Amino acid sequence: MTKPMRALPEAVQAVPARRCIFLLLPTFSPLDLSSAVAALEAANKHDGTTRYNWRVVSEDGLPVTAPNGLGVAVDGSLPDLTRGDMIFVCGGQGQEPGGSLKVLGWLRKAQRMGAALGALGGGVLALARSGLLTGRRVSAHWVLRAVLAEAHPDVEVENSLFTMDGKLITCAGGTATTDMMLNLISDHHGAAVATGAADLMVCSSARKGNQDQTVSEYGRTGVRHEKLAAALSLMRSNLEEPLTPGGISDLVGLSVRQLERLFSKYLQTTPKVYYTKLRLGYARSLLLQTNLRIIDVALASGFNSQTHFAKVYRRYFGKSPHQERPF
Repeated sequence: MTKPMRALPEAVQAVPARRCIFLLLPTFSPLDLSSAVAALEAANKHDGTTRYNWRVVSEDGLPVTAPNGLGVAVDGSLPDLTRGDMIFVCGGQGQEPGGSLKVLGWLRKAQRMGAALGALGGGVLALARSGLLTGRRVSAHWVLRAVLAEAHPDVEVENSLFTMDGKLITCAGGTATTDMMLNLISDHHGAAVATGAADLMVCSSARKGNQDQTVSEYGRTGVRHEKLAAALSLMRSNLEEPLTPGGISDLVGLSVRQLERLFSKYLQTTPKVYYTKLRLGYARSLLLQTNLRIIDVALASGFNSQTHFAKVYRRYFGKSPHQERPF
C-alpha cells in the first residue's frame, strides 16, 4: 500500500515564483552574478519549492565577456517586462559605460511599470545615469563612491554593504551580494528559508545592509596606534580640501613632530607624502571612471592649480593626466 503524499503547506504552495532578470554590462563582475544566482538557487532547493526563476540578458542578446576574460552566454536580449519582475544591473568597478540609450530607456520603462530595480557593483552608475536615483539613498562599492558623488551630486551615496529603499536595491557587490540576496530572501519568504539557503551555501550568517563595507585602518595599513589611525581616517575624509599637518595634529591630540615620528615608525613615510598619494589615487580614479575635466579632477583632489596637479601626477604615475584617460 502506497503512502499518501504529504501536501505542502498552503502558504508555500501559493507562492508565485519571482522572475529575476540580470542585465550584464560589459564590465560586469562574474562574482556578483554567480553569488546572486547561487542564493536564488539555494532558496529553491531549501524545500523543493520554486520561489525564483531567472534570466541572464545583455543588450543585444550576445555573450558578454567580463574584464577578467570569463565569457558568459546569456538567455537573450532585453525582455518584455511585468510588474513583478526584479531587475539587477550588473556592472564592475572600472571605467563604466553607464549603459546605452536603449538600456537606459528600458530601465526607465521598468521603473514606470513598477518593477523592482537593483544594482550590483558598478550597475549603480547605469541607474544614476538613467535619472532613477535622484534624491535616493544608494550603496556603491567604495572604489566608485567618489565617482558617483562627483558625477551625480543629487544621489545620496552611502558606505553600507547594500541599501533597500522600497523597490530600489543597490549593493556594493563582491561578497556583499550574497548578504543582500539572503536578506531579500528573508524578506520574501521568511528567516527559515533564508537560513536554509545560507546553510546550503556554507554561509554562516548574512550581514545586515547598514554595516560598513570598508575595512578598518588596521586592516588597511596594519596600524594599531589609535591616534595614527585617526589621522589616516581624517586624511581619507578630507581629500578635496586637505588639512594641514598642524590641523591634523590638533584634531588627534599630537604635536606635528609626534605625528611625523608615528608616520616614520609605522608607515616609513611622512604625513605630506602619504596624504599626497591618497589625493593622487583619488584623482586617478576620477580620471579613469568619469568624464570630468582635468581642472575639475585637480580641484576635487585638493590641487588648486591644474599645472601643479599635472606635474605632481606625472612624477608619481609616470604619465600626464591626459595620457591616463582611456578615452
